[in-house]
Amino acid sequence: MQNLWAPWRIDYILGERETYCIFCPEGDGLSDEERLILHRGRNVMVMMNKYPYNNGHLLVAPWRHLNRYEDLEDREMLDLSRWIQRCIVILRKVMRPDGFNVGLNLGVVAGAGIEDHLHQHVVPRWSGDTNFMPVLADVRSIPEHLKATYAKLLPHFKKEGAHEAL
Repeated sequence: MQNLWAPWRIDYILGERETYCIFCPEGDGLSDEERLILHRGRNVMVMMNKYPYNNGHLLVAPWRHLNRYEDLEDREMLDLSRWIQRCIVILRKVMRPDGFNVGLNLGVVAGAGIEDHLHQHVVPRWSGDTNFMPVLADVRSIPEHLKATYAKLLPHFKKEGAHEAL
């Protein structure tokens, strides 16, 4: 028998949840590294998903606290789109996925885990990354620790963010 090791999942399993909005700028005084933030722009931020569907699962969100897509301002919409594109470019370069799932879950019935603050998911996918585990045991296998993935991605986001006019 093989063991799957995903130590960061225990916080989720035991129900210890953040009491602040993970997408808002203040972040309860935690550092960007603690929050897994890869990029802080003027209008949007990029962070790793603490409870990923797959290795390299990123979240792109406007700083402004809103939950309706139609309430995005043009500058936020443009930055959101630009950073989704940049996330894809960086993930292709660093992790070499075969494809991506990119999307929004608007409202609880649509699957939003955090329904009060709009955010986009960018999930890299590889051929064969889905197997019987999620279907039969409701378990996902993430092959790399979050901190290792963060360290691998951060230099690329710093480089890409340096080109952004703040």
